Amino acid sequence: MNQKLLKLENLLRFHTIYRQLHSLCQRRALRQWSHGFSSAYPVWTAQLYAWPWPTEMLTGAALSQYRFLVTKKEERPQKSQLSSTKSKKVVEVWIGMTVEELARAMEKNTDYIYEALLNTAIDIDSLEADSHLDEVWIKEVIMKAGMKLKWSKLKQDKVKKNKDAVRRPQADPALLTPRSPIVTIMGHVDHGKTTLLDKLRKTQVAAMEVGGITQHIGAFLVSLPSGEKITFLDTPGHAAFSAMRARGAQVTDIVILVVAADDGVMKQTVESIQHAKDAQVPIVLAINKCDKAEADPERVKKELLAYDVVCEDYGGDVQAVPVSALTGNNLMALAEATIALAEILELKADPNGPVEGTVIESFTDKGRGPVTTAIIQRGTLRKGCVLVAGNCWAKVRLMFDENGKTIHEAHPSMPVGITGWRDLPSAGEEILEVESEPRAREVVDWRKYEQEQEKGKEDVKIIEEKRKEHQEAYQKAREKYSNVQWKKRSLLQYLEIKEQTSLKRKEEMERDSNVLPVIIKGDVDGSVEAILNIIDTYDASHECELELVHFGVGDISANDVNLAETFNGVIYGFNVNVGKVIQESAAKKGVKMKLHKIIYRLVEDLQEELSSRLPCAVEEHPVGEASILATFSITEGKKKVPVAGCRVQKGQLEKQKKFKLTRDGHVIWKGSLTSLKHHKDDISIVKTGMDCGLSLDEENMEFKVGDRIVCYEEKQIQAKTSWDPGF
Repeated sequence: MNQKLLKLENLLRFHTIYRQLHSLCQRRALRQWSHGFSSAYPVWTAQLYAWPWPTEMLTGAALSQYRFLVTKKEERPQKSQLSSTKSKKVVEVWIGMTVEELARAMEKNTDYIYEALLNTAIDIDSLEADSHLDEVWIKEVIMKAGMKLKWSKLKQDKVKKNKDAVRRPQADPALLTPRSPIVTIMGHVDHGKTTLLDKLRKTQVAAMEVGGITQHIGAFLVSLPSGEKITFLDTPGHAAFSAMRARGAQVTDIVILVVAADDGVMKQTVESIQHAKDAQVPIVLAINKCDKAEADPERVKKELLAYDVVCEDYGGDVQAVPVSALTGNNLMALAEATIALAEILELKADPNGPVEGTVIESFTDKGRGPVTTAIIQRGTLRKGCVLVAGNCWAKVRLMFDENGKTIHEAHPSMPVGITGWRDLPSAGEEILEVESEPRAREVVDWRKYEQEQEKGKEDVKIIEEKRKEHQEAYQKAREKYSNVQWKKRSLLQYLEIKEQTSLKRKEEMERDSNVLPVIIKGDVDGSVEAILNIIDTYDASHECELELVHFGVGDISANDVNLAETFNGVIYGFNVNVGKVIQESAAKKGVKMKLHKIIYRLVEDLQEELSSRLPCAVEEHPVGEASILATFSITEGKKKVPVAGCRVQKGQLEKQKKFKLTRDGHVIWKGSLTSLKHHKDDISIVKTGMDCGLSLDEENMEFKVGDRIVCYEEKQIQAKTSWDPGF
């Protein structure tokens, strides 16, 4: 400001000096001029000489006025800036903010956020308090609130100390003691795995299985006549239970691969070989059903060569034992081969210290609550031990063997049933013993925290991708209307939003009518896992969307029925029971419940239900066919109507049915007839061998000799889903 004032003062002084010099020149000229005209203009000259020039006063007034204006102008923005900073609140925001977090940061309620987002492209109805907002909508809300935003990085919690439980380091070899081998029986469905185990255990498990198909993983301790003990895991051979077979291979020492001598190597046989190789577990080959006339053990051995399973007869290290599970022939030789291989492996374990094991199966029992079948791999399990498996923990209340008999201790390699779980752990989870219940809760909380962190990172990635997509779409929309006047632009944007809203509603209605929500309940965790794996293979969402609402282990409950009613879904139960009260409630609410005991029956039922949601397909069924022998036209009023002279070759022509005209194998017209005559009589049916004349409902259609007229009727048939689960 000082520099401006100095410049102005200099300019004014220069201007004053210039005016003074100019006035002096005028005075000199007037003096000279006054000698000739002084008498004529005495008053005017006197006034001119007497007129004073108050330059100093003018300069001072101008300077003071300019100082006042400049000072006022410079003070004004400072005051407005101060007032704006005082009135505008700075809100700290970050990418992926939820509605509730934004409301909290603005010190408003969530309703305020919803109101701010009205009349925008965002779907208000789909917004919840925990819904994530894109960057553009956060800016929109802040702008409408008259606040300023400040971007910050995602809030990160302080790095927590790892409180997870882990396995102990390897024990001193001198402290290890011999243990029984864990043997998994694997192979294709219906190759006699369970019957083989029944003969070894002298039980009748196979007779109790529905359809003769093993649908659970069973763990059994078998005592041989020689006094040796072997823990057997009986895995399902059905294609749906691949995860169970993989889990059995991971905890085992030896795999007995059962192959039927009359059937040879099948799909699940190859899969079982791959599981054993992945787990680096040795194989003993049991060629079953050798008592059959069509049995060919040598063919089995040769087929296995293609999968790098080389028997001892062909120079390999795989023992091959021909057996008959039905008659019990040569089973002891199989057991001895297994024991011999176990001795070579020198299997040992540490029976002391905290327990380590693996969950083989888990289920909910009405009287006992959550129950797990586990294999102990290290330590000795006793009543009162505190265990952690995944996100669940337990204080052991009761232990029992495969026959339901209560036991007090479980040593390494022993299968054991455990009760006392707070929640149901998933099959395949690692079991670790901890010092106390508070420590167990600490471990579970840490694991849940880790899962939440991982989920949060994945959510942020998804949000960032969606934000980028939205920004690109926004930029394209701006470029689209960049050269349009604002009035026309507003109109076009309004029409576009209106069209998008109507299309969105239409899509939602179509989606709701073409969605199958399902609820899955199973008897054990492995069964539910198998069904979910099958659902994961669903690839026909373009036909009908398959929506998994809920899944769980245990009998169907009132909560399941309420969920099914809310989502208009279907409940599928596998090996579960339904109480009478629940059945009545489901019938009253119109909820479908479908119970099955064989897994492929459940899948077939699911396919049928999906097919029922598809629109019916229309099929054409021919009724008759005629060939055109001549063409001519008749006059009706002022119009000429083309007529075809035909002869019926097959079936009959019925006027009320639909017709199509074909030429050189291509359909060129479809519709109905306006007239059908035999000679001069109007008729409704023309049978085989009869001649007739007909005209179509399309006047511009031209007939040609040799064209064919086909009479057909349309029938609606139920469409079938294209989804193939693979078995």
